[in-house]
Amino acid sequence: MTIVDGLVYLGTSHFGYGQDAATALAGMDAIGTDVAVAVPVHPHRGALPAANDALVVAAAASGGRLVPLCRVDPWEGDDAVAELRRAVAGGARGLFLHPSEEHFRINDGPLVRPIVECAAELSVPVMVAAGFHLFAEPLQLAAAAAWTPGNPFVLTNGGQFNISGLSGFDVELALANANVHVQTSAMYREDFLEGVVTKFGPERLLFATAAPLFTMRYERLRVDLAHFGDAERELIFGGNSTRIFGEVSA
Repeated sequence: MTIVDGLVYLGTSHFGYGQDAATALAGMDAIGTDVAVAVPVHPHRGALPAANDALVVAAAASGGRLVPLCRVDPWEGDDAVAELRRAVAGGARGLFLHPSEEHFRINDGPLVRPIVECAAELSVPVMVAAGFHLFAEPLQLAAAAAWTPGNPFVLTNGGQFNISGLSGFDVELALANANVHVQTSAMYREDFLEGVVTKFGPERLLFATAAPLFTMRYERLRVDLAHFGDAERELIFGGNSTRIFGEVSA
């Protein structure tokens, strides 16, 4: 099966982390990952259009192993919508939003909804960095996903932050939206991942490492060690990402 990492970050972040394409590809090779969905970090001075362009170039040079998503800042208003349209026309396969680093509430309708609806209009999925207090908590994410129920809405970190408080239960409420999917990254309890599959189906869970924020090899083990059947594992490791983000090649 083709193994797809549902999230890696590329570039040098204003917040002190990052990696280049060569480092990401080397890490993928080390653990047997064929393809990765890549997003830009928040660059210095917030120059997201340039970061989006650099990512598309890196993806084109990867021989199909990196699938680019564009990142926009909703505070840019109409310019953010225009950047989404421009980036998708230039090869981006979806939209990435980071409520914490761009400092907005994901369920702020006047600010965020036009961008989410534009992604649906363009038939590209939305991925959101999830679990940040006040910015991207599970019920806030559920409200945003409900704006475009026919368009995939993918949540990093299992849709939460370390199963803190009642967030594990709130993620289940978010998953009541049929378009909501969650990634395996940072989910230290395998029973939560197994529960997503049992309660909502294997189609709703995507393998992701969120490297370099987390370690690729360790994140791979989350899925390797969880109790999934072969057909479930094939969907989680790659089939779901392929369905959501389009055909990939290695």
